[in-house]
Amino acid sequence: MTLPFYVPPEQLVKDRAEYARKGIARGRSIVALETQEGVLILAENPSRTLTKISEIYDRIAFAGVGKYNEFESLRVAGIRYADVKGYQYGRDDVTAKSLASAFSQTLGNIFVQGPKPFEVEVLIAEVGHTVSEDRLFKVTYDGTLYDKRGYTAIGGKSDALSDKLGEAYTDTPTVDLALRQAADAFRNVEDRNIDGWEGALLERDRENRRFRRLPKEQLAGI
Repeated sequence: MTLPFYVPPEQLVKDRAEYARKGIARGRSIVALETQEGVLILAENPSRTLTKISEIYDRIAFAGVGKYNEFESLRVAGIRYADVKGYQYGRDDVTAKSLASAFSQTLGNIFVQGPKPFEVEVLIAEVGHTVSEDRLFKVTYDGTLYDKRGYTAIGGKSDALSDKLGEAYTDTPTVDLALRQAADAFRNVEDRNIDGWEGALLERDRENRRFRRLPKEQLAGI
């Protein structure tokens, strides 16, 4: 009987983390900012059909970076989770925090127990009646959950993007100003022409479903 190779736990975790980070770095980053009109999400996305930003529930949006099939499976699972919870309890009981916690548990279990970790980072955004009620949650490949305020970024260059956003972000900007700040941050960090934009806004004053995709004409302006 042959004995299995022994790998120290710390080495196994390090190798899995490095593998996941390399996969995420190949994807295009996404940023989110709290604005006066709601929560803005902007992504670099050259595809005309495959979206990285989508609606999860009435006032909650989802964005994913990394392997498309992996964050798409998380998105579908999140929609099912929100629909079931909203049906069993109430629509107001579905929150970004509960969704982000569910994604955190799922990614954490896959990172430790799965044959390979998911090469993804996800962003969950919720718009409130006021800016103080907005919620931004970032979940990394190993299930680590971050609660952000004002702005955040996911993807291979998320740290550099967050730093650039922090230099320009003051008070609570309008959507148009936030779009320009986010686009400038992308161009400064990437140092190249951007292949294409995808954007969405969780509108603060809209009734029921708050999610709205930004038209190409508005994105062309940045």
